[in-house]
This record gives sequence, structure tokens and C-alpha cells, in this order.
Amino acid sequence: MQVGIRCMLMRGGTSKGAYFLAEDLPSEPAIRDQVLLAAMGSPDPRQIDGVGGAHPLTSKVAIISRATDPGIDIDFLFAQVVVDKAQVQMDQNCGNILAGTAPFAIERGLIKPTGDVTKVVVRTINTGTVAELLIETPNGRVNYEGKARIDGVPGTRAPIPINFLDAAGSVCGALLPTGNVVDEIDGVKVTLIDNGMPVVVVQAKALGKTGYETPKELMADTDFRARLELIRLRAGPLMKLGEVKEKVIPKMCLVAPPNAGGSLCTRSFIPHQAHDAIGVFAAVSVGTAAVLPGSPAYEVAKLPEGKIKNLSVEHPTGEFTVRMEVGGTAEKPVVERAGLLRTARLLFDGQIFVPAAALAAPARKAA
Repeated sequence: MQVGIRCMLMRGGTSKGAYFLAEDLPSEPAIRDQVLLAAMGSPDPRQIDGVGGAHPLTSKVAIISRATDPGIDIDFLFAQVVVDKAQVQMDQNCGNILAGTAPFAIERGLIKPTGDVTKVVVRTINTGTVAELLIETPNGRVNYEGKARIDGVPGTRAPIPINFLDAAGSVCGALLPTGNVVDEIDGVKVTLIDNGMPVVVVQAKALGKTGYETPKELMADTDFRARLELIRLRAGPLMKLGEVKEKVIPKMCLVAPPNAGGSLCTRSFIPHQAHDAIGVFAAVSVGTAAVLPGSPAYEVAKLPEGKIKNLSVEHPTGEFTVRMEVGGTAEKPVVERAGLLRTARLLFDGQIFVPAAALAAPARKAA
């Protein structure tokens, strides 16, 4: 027996995932997670028995519901379905999958278009982060065609501007969980930061790298990756995340001087796989670190002048522009607002089928 569940597959930014209405999934978390694992095909390195793409960037899930709190339109629960383990992790944000939540809500009838552009305020349940998304809705329909281009996605699509309203410290409780711009771990200077995503920022040269290596080259260096993981494990408790060996946060990011006319160059890990680009919230967190005097990112960045700064964050497949409004003083800058541009596209709408056994209560472990 198999059971069909309503589902949309959508590309959000440079990620791809399965989008569900919360009411279409089991309310019991353990059973819901079994369904998501079955839907994506985990645990299996190829995810051959599900719709996952055998990569963390294509093994994601959005669970959407109509919000009840004033000022919020929809609630978004993000799930990272681990590819090769029977794990569903819900302790982080995903700004790429976020980009598809508003179009999905409009397509499913949760939100009514309000003109040529519809503003949708989305709360990420995982962290409480609130974002404002602007969706093109001419003639009452979501528009997916346009001239906006983002690196890591072929072609052009309709722009989706995203403004984060309160991302700072959303996971760790503070922008700088230790209270320091610079900490030292294993003899290496790092910035431990959370502006929507917990990230450990470290200069590439401090770990014997240029910061311009390809993801394949970085993955081939096992000694380097072991040291990077050591730093990550030690950073976890300092960032109020506890033991992070089995967690996908914090992310790791190497920074170097810009190499293609941008603001700084990055090589990020999610957390053990070298990213072909950089995640949305990771880019925001690294961009924030870059404006903090004394940080490893600040030391290599070329920052634009003015209160409003468009930081071009270079990555292996292009660049990611983060728009920041920076107040405070030169010595103690304050990031007042952070935003960016994403695109999204509806890929498939229908039913996803899972074995009926996935909806059964999980067996209790023997004492």
C-alpha cells in the first residue's frame, strides 16, 4: 500500500525542495519525519527511492501554514532531510527555500494577490525569523518569468526581493554568541556569528588555503577537512549550540580577498560538503562579519562606502549580493537591515507517494 500526499516541488534560490501544507502532513513530529524521509528517499547516498537529489541542497522541505499572529501572513517550518542518515533536522533557517514559500502560499490559496506585486510576511518557525517577500502577481497569478539572474541558477526569472526583519541571533541568541568579534580556536582567529545562520568565519590562509580553490580541491584535502571539523566542533558550545557532531550547524566559511571585483571571496561548507555557491543566510552572516572591524572577514574585504552597502560575496560559481544598511559608528557599526534578491520556480504540483508504513507510529526502542 502507498499513500499519496499533496506536494509541490519548487526551486527556491539555489536550492530545491518539496513544499507541503502543514495540514497535509501528520501532526505527530516522529511520524511526520518518517514521511519526509520516505518522500526524499533517505537514508541513501543516491536517494534513489525518493525525490531528493542526493545532495543537501536538493534534500530540503518547506512546511507551510496560515499564520495566526498579527502582522504575519504565513508560518514556514524548514526541514533539512539528511541524505545518508535517517535524520530530519529543524534547527536552522534556509533563505533559499524561503524564497519559494510565498509563491507556494499564493498557489495554494493561503494568500490572495493584492495587485501587480503582493507583499507576504513570512515567519520561519525554526528560529522565529521574520522576512518580507515581494512577489510579482500580475492578473492575480504568480509570475515566474523575468529578467532577474542569480548565480548558480541558469537563465533568468522574476525577482523576489527579501528583507530580513530580525535575523540577528535567531539561532544562537545573539549576533555574536561569545560577545566577541574575534575568538581563537586551535590557534586560529575566527568570528562566530549568527545573522540568520550560525557561521564560523576564518581566513583561508590561516588554514593553509588561498580561498580560491574549487570545492573538489577542498574536498580532496582530508587533513584540511579534519582540522576544519575540529574547529567546528569546538565552536559549537561557544555558539550556544551544544554538541554539534550530528548537527548541520554551524556552517564553516573560508574568506579571502576578492578575486573577481567583488567585496570578498568565500568558500563555504554545509557543514562537511564544500558548497558550490553559498547559502542565503550564510552570505548574510559573512557579509555582516565583513563590516565588523577586526574580524577575519573585515581584514580581507573591500567594502563600499556609505550607509547602504551592496556587498558582492564571491563564491565558486559566481557572486551573491547582500544589501545592508549599516548604522552606528565606524568603530562600532550596527547592521540595521539586511536584504537580498532571490528567484523561485514551480517545478511540479501533484501527489508524492510514500509507503503506508511511513505513517505508522515508530517502534519504541527497547529499554
